Parts: sequence; C-alpha cells; structure tokens
Amino acid sequence: MEKARPAGLDVIYLQKPSQFDAALVPVCAQLLLMDYQDVPAAEALVAAVHRLRPVARIVTQTEAAQLVAGHLSDVLGIPGTSGRTARLLHDKAAMRELLRNDGAGSVPFLRNPSRAQLLAFVDEHGGAVVKPTKGSGSLGVRLIGSPAEAEQAWDWCERFAIGDFLVEKLLTGAEVSVESFSRGGRHTIVAMTAKDTDGGVVETGHVVPAPLDQATLASVAEVTVGLLDAVGLTDGPAHTELILTAEGPRIVESHARRGGDRINDLVALVYGVDLEAATYRLAGTSDPLAGLHPARGAAAIRFLTAEPGTVTGVTGLAEARARAGVVEAAVSVRPGSVVPELRWSEDRCGHVVVHAEDAATAVRLARSVADSIVITTVAGTLPPPQETLADLLRPFDEVLDPFDHPQENSCAR
Repeated sequence: MEKARPAGLDVIYLQKPSQFDAALVPVCAQLLLMDYQDVPAAEALVAAVHRLRPVARIVTQTEAAQLVAGHLSDVLGIPGTSGRTARLLHDKAAMRELLRNDGAGSVPFLRNPSRAQLLAFVDEHGGAVVKPTKGSGSLGVRLIGSPAEAEQAWDWCERFAIGDFLVEKLLTGAEVSVESFSRGGRHTIVAMTAKDTDGGVVETGHVVPAPLDQATLASVAEVTVGLLDAVGLTDGPAHTELILTAEGPRIVESHARRGGDRINDLVALVYGVDLEAATYRLAGTSDPLAGLHPARGAAAIRFLTAEPGTVTGVTGLAEARARAGVVEAAVSVRPGSVVPELRWSEDRCGHVVVHAEDAATAVRLARSVADSIVITTVAGTLPPPQETLADLLRPFDEVLDPFDHPQENSCAR
C-alpha cells in the first residue's frame, strides 16, 4: 500500500475485518472494513463512496479479490480489469473452454467428471491433474500418474470436498511463468521466471530471468500475448504460467495480478521495475514501467520446508543472512509451531532470496543458503489434519467464488 504514495494517490482500503492489519492505517485515506466477498454489500458501499469521492481505479494484488474487483470496476464504469476478463482468468475451466480450439493454448480437460469419466480420461491421456476450477497457491492440486492413481484421486477428491473441479491432461516439461504488464491493450513482457517443484505440485523455488534460448523465449511470449488478447486484458500486470512441452509451450493458468511467491521482488532486483508500484501508477500520469532496464544479473528464491511435526529449533538463520549475495532470509515458524505436510504454498516455513551474476549461480546459492537453515521437528502427537478445502481456506476467511451459491460437492455427484 505504501507504493501508492509516490504515484500521488489516495487509497481507500476495502478489507475483511478478520484480515485487517493496523499497520496500514497511516498509508490509507479511508478504511472500509467489511466482507468484500459479500458482493451486493460491497457493490452498494463502493458505489456510495464513488458518488462522494470518485474512484479512479480498483486495484487488487491478490487472487481472492479478483472477481469482486473486476465486477466493481464494471459497476462504476471505470478503467481496469473487467468482470469478464477477471472471470476468464480466475475460472480455469472458462479459460480452457476459451482456448479449446487454439493449437498453442488448447489442453484436453473435463469439468466435474464422474468417476468413470475421470478413469477414462486418465486411461486416454496417461496422466492428469485435478484442481479446483478457482484457486491459487497449489491449493487442492493433485497429480495423477496412472489409472490406479486415478481411483485414489477420486477418493481423495470426495474426502477433500473439492467442489467445482477440473481434470486436465498432465503436461510434462519445464515450468515457467511470464511476468507482463499491459497498457491500452499492448502487452510488455517484463520478465520470465523458471520454477522448481521438486517433482510435486507446490513450488519450492524460482529464478529470474529464466535461462531459455531465444527461440523458446519468443515462443513463450507469443503464446502469452495470444492468451492476454483472448481474455481481453488491457491494463495492469499479469502472471501467466506455462509448461514447455515437447510440442511447444502450453498454458497452465494466468492471473490479472503480479506473481506471488516474491516473484515481484525478483523482477525488481533484476529489471528495476516493481510491478505492484507500476499497477498504482496506472491511475496517475507517469509511465508505469519507468526504470525498466535489461537484466542485471539474476535473482532466485528458495522456500524452506520441514518434516511434519512440532518445531523444536531453528538454526543457521543469522549465518545465512550474513552470506554474500543474500538479499533476504526469513523463517515463518518457531519452537512450538506445528508444521503440516506440504499441501500448498501456505505450508512452507520460510524463504531465502539471493542475487548473483547469472541464473545458474543464483539457483545454486539459493539452494545452499536454504539448506544451511535447519528447522528441527519432532513428530509427537499432531492435531487432526485439515481434511477439506473449506478447512484450509477458513483461517483466511475466503471463498473461491463469491458469486457462487452454496451447492453440493460436485465431486460427490
């Protein structure tokens, strides 16, 4: 929020009371504390504010508020990501349907299949990914590598109460993301990020710039721009994830926001542009991408994980922070904290950010520094695991689609 100040903007901050941080008070002109996912109430409140003090832009840097922000921009008739564009990017099935006949973007998928349809799909394609149609941070994502695993995935899907879900062909290849910024429908590729998942679904590291050859860079850029044009994104940042398959780049998903996982910090370190600050500058008169320059070195982040259990100690943090090239090192757990199994991004235990002369060196340094921070746990007696999607979202006071009415678990039909 402090990044809005240099753009000369007054910020009216709309947030759920449960998620409010008092540190924001000095940087906001007004605070509106309410459940913004109560769409009719949010619409009425923002319309009233707009009548008294016209709003220039509605901006969100998070995934949970994308649909509401797009809808409210439409209601007020102001520039910004439209409700249609927000829906196409937030709803993975809607995006897949849009790209169904696009050779570069098309990936076989089914929405809310039956058990028999899921098994037949895996049998045909050899592997699949199950995920909620809306969500982020690897929440509720499960890989299926064989027909036998498909049976297990269906049982898990029922237990997890995944709701509206998607099954799509498992894409194999290196993972990358494109960090772009659009103005008036023209898309600038600011950076490309290489990713590491260590064979799972939760991202464990990133590096900027992605070490790709020119032909691959051009191909990835072409596919990304095609998607952004198709969904109608005209202004602001986008974070588009792709897999580099043997047949060429294939889109995984995209978002009308800057990338998470501190990717924005990596981009700023290497290219000199903060995409959060650039988003605020859209409401002003200055160039949002002022200061953008060619890559200067490389930056990487590596996330810390630990064995499930109760934390008994953390060592090596001070030494890690003192190492050359380390920009930041942080641990989010302490003795007594409970570490669950790694199910989504929120289950990671910290991170290190480094800057080096090239991508390979940055990745090696980030791994080395992360490995030097040791989080010790003891299994002991853990609390019951959070079994459902709603359980995982409850601490964040969040629903995946505020426009949906309560319905039965689609996976159980």
